[in-house]
Amino acid sequence: MAVHIPNAFLERMQQLLGSDYDAFRSSYDNPRYVGIRVNTLKISVSSFLRISPFELKPVPWCSTGFYVQTDLKPGKHPYYHAGLYYIQEPSAMAPVELLDVVPGEKVLDLCAAPGGKSTQIAAKLQGEGLLVTNDINAERTRALAKNMELYGVRSAVVLNEAPEHIARSFPAYFDKILIDAPCSGEGMFRKDEDMARQWEVHSTSKCTVMQHDLLNSAAVMLAPGGRIVYSTCTFAPEENEAMIARFLDQHADFELVPLPQELGFAPGRPEWLYRLNAEGGDAVFSSQAASLTAQCGRLWPHLIEGEGHFLAVLQQKSEASSAVNFEQAGRVGQGDREEWTGRAERAGQAGRYAGADSGTEAYLGTSTKPSKISKKHKGDQRGHASKGRENVVKVPVERELLECWQHFASQHVTVELPGQPLLFGSHVYLSPLPKEQLAGLKTVRPGWYVGTVKNGRFAPGHPLATALSAKEASRVLNLDKEQGEAVRYLKGETLNVSASRIECRDIQGFPKGYVLVCVDGISLGWGKWLDGMLKNEYPAGWRWT
Repeated sequence: MAVHIPNAFLERMQQLLGSDYDAFRSSYDNPRYVGIRVNTLKISVSSFLRISPFELKPVPWCSTGFYVQTDLKPGKHPYYHAGLYYIQEPSAMAPVELLDVVPGEKVLDLCAAPGGKSTQIAAKLQGEGLLVTNDINAERTRALAKNMELYGVRSAVVLNEAPEHIARSFPAYFDKILIDAPCSGEGMFRKDEDMARQWEVHSTSKCTVMQHDLLNSAAVMLAPGGRIVYSTCTFAPEENEAMIARFLDQHADFELVPLPQELGFAPGRPEWLYRLNAEGGDAVFSSQAASLTAQCGRLWPHLIEGEGHFLAVLQQKSEASSAVNFEQAGRVGQGDREEWTGRAERAGQAGRYAGADSGTEAYLGTSTKPSKISKKHKGDQRGHASKGRENVVKVPVERELLECWQHFASQHVTVELPGQPLLFGSHVYLSPLPKEQLAGLKTVRPGWYVGTVKNGRFAPGHPLATALSAKEASRVLNLDKEQGEAVRYLKGETLNVSASRIECRDIQGFPKGYVLVCVDGISLGWGKWLDGMLKNEYPAGWRWT
């Protein structure tokens, strides 16, 4: 076989699949499928198809998803660094499509790192509404935050919290919730051989405890009439149909939405639950709930072009709010949190930006503990309250800092930007939520990071550039990708650029100062132009290698 597959896993799948087993096993001899998803926050699908450097084949269940040849390296192109597409396993595109997000909604991605599905949700929102994206693993939130920035997401908050803590702050709040749950990862063996090696030490029973708590926390946070999509990348019925049957027994106000089988979704397998009941003695779910799981969906690697996935769409039946029961919202203690973190790290898809620069990382404090700001963001903290009280910037200093930002925006941005200015030390965010609503939560990004004030001057952050369009910037430089100019910029090189190449939209019309650097009209980052030289402001941690 092409990859090492644990014998115990194969034996169990043979028992479950019966006559379908040979086709299932042979699928592991095939090369894995590679997909990209067009980021419609920056470019339409039709526009991308006109400039695509790759031959593309549509993914049936995702209108923005495409297969690319396995021997290509889509991460080695300036369009990737411009955030025009996200490299994503095709099956992993399905859960967000089933979430049915529309602009203006409030959406929670509960287990989000490294951020592929969050960027997909953000594209669905099109800058309207709110995305709260969370991961319990602090290290993995670096990749999550960086992907939010690269793909130009503005109205998003990035958290590093246990689900029940979020539930206490946001009861009956979100219109849509995605749970891409930590799992035993059986569907990713072909994509990541380490998942196969880890499988034998994984415990399905531990996964199911976490998954049960995730679903209960989500039920508390869902607004009346809202939708939850639960997904895993494993085949184990204990983590899939059994989870959903148990949830339906405990939440009579929810129903399953059948999946469209014409797109490649095979039905759930309730017969496997009957076997679990027979083998396990006392049932943890009713036969009626088990039978309903036929309305769940599975993506099988021997039936579609992609890896294994399980999906369930849970819809609240009525507009009446269900009772907010915080006892059901999961209880994750420190020991459980460590298990959550380790499981999420092993089971989640490997972040493309693991170890990425976290220069804009910040945590919100509570009323009893001071705020924590990363070392790179400590900056000018004059006016912060003393230890033991909430850190609040004094009004005169806050006004000065905000005036620096507002002056920069008036000179370099042509439109009014969304969000309310929010300060941490000398660092400025545009947040979709008031600071008070995030109090007590570990917040990696309270919103769109726009920059910092240094010695009375505003220095724009890289995330400000990546989320701006060319028409929103006062000074724009388009680089030539064919002659290698864009790659030189992405490598951090200083460029010789004549003044005539810089498009100026401000009143003065001078090219001197900060310039939004683009490729084919799509933003890459900042440069600082003076006398024919463009000083490169592209972050060291992001550079082309």
